[in-house]
Amino acid sequence: MTDGNGHQEMPAEVIEHRLPYLVEPRQVDLRQRRRPIWPALILFLLTVISTLAVGAEFAQSYAQNREPFSGSQDPLSLMTLPFKHPAMLRLGVPFSFTLLLILFAHEMGHYVACKIHHIDVSYPYFIPAPTILGTFGAFIRIRSPITTRRALFDVGLSGPVAGFVFALPAMAMGVATSKIVPGAEDSAAIVFGHPPLMRLFSALFHPDADVTTLLLNPVGRAAWVGLFVTALNLLPIWQLDGGHILFSIASRWHRTISLVLAAGLLAMGSLSPMWYIWGGLLLVLSLRFRHPPVYDDWPLDPKRRIWAALGVAIFLLCFTPWPAR
Repeated sequence: MTDGNGHQEMPAEVIEHRLPYLVEPRQVDLRQRRRPIWPALILFLLTVISTLAVGAEFAQSYAQNREPFSGSQDPLSLMTLPFKHPAMLRLGVPFSFTLLLILFAHEMGHYVACKIHHIDVSYPYFIPAPTILGTFGAFIRIRSPITTRRALFDVGLSGPVAGFVFALPAMAMGVATSKIVPGAEDSAAIVFGHPPLMRLFSALFHPDADVTTLLLNPVGRAAWVGLFVTALNLLPIWQLDGGHILFSIASRWHRTISLVLAAGLLAMGSLSPMWYIWGGLLLVLSLRFRHPPVYDDWPLDPKRRIWAALGVAIFLLCFTPWPAR
């Protein structure tokens, strides 16, 4: 019999020693614990619309053999154009569907891990955004403490792995079916980077072409966003997924490593200005809010340490110092 967090059930005296403030469980009215699903549904529908609008530009630029958001119009006007002509939104379906599937898989990885460990968790919440990606991603809200290292590790790693499982074939198909357009980046207002996984598939499917001449189709663009989100979440900083993984492995070093790496992101701002924002934000959060503790001292088992190495490999395949410029 287990306690739901990956360990054998602990004797009562051990629990009392580790968690002296615990009180007798009380009966809770289940009707009071039900949370409405409509906020999550509204946010999801808004994210569908925002990603369809951006996806329409990705589809049109691909059909016209140009990089997205290039030409005489500024990026904002290109993103708002489908709202003036709603029929254009259908062009964004491949991008929107692929991206939302990757994000949903990521959040459901967390959700299922929480349910396995009997952790109270919300539905996934998608975040619509008027940006060149159409969204700020998605999140779930964990409402109860994560009490063991194994549970924290499982919750942290499950999301990126699940999202990567869907982003991997999407990137492979996107690269394999994309076009070679020399000089397409020359007129682009925004030049997207080339993560290592994209470079590997480019060398596999287009061995004689430079990766900078590869014009990704909308499915490939969605996979690119999925890899970008996966890399950000796997950064071993603060309470990102990578931060949870780091804390479950080396809690004593978590804050120091978080501060050092957040400062390193700030230093990378010279490569891509977005790192100034992310580095500054994560530095402030790491200084202001410590990671919640776990209440056991058992190290991770060898199987989970192998999974941790897999997480590092996924991060290295997804991360690029130049996401966009």
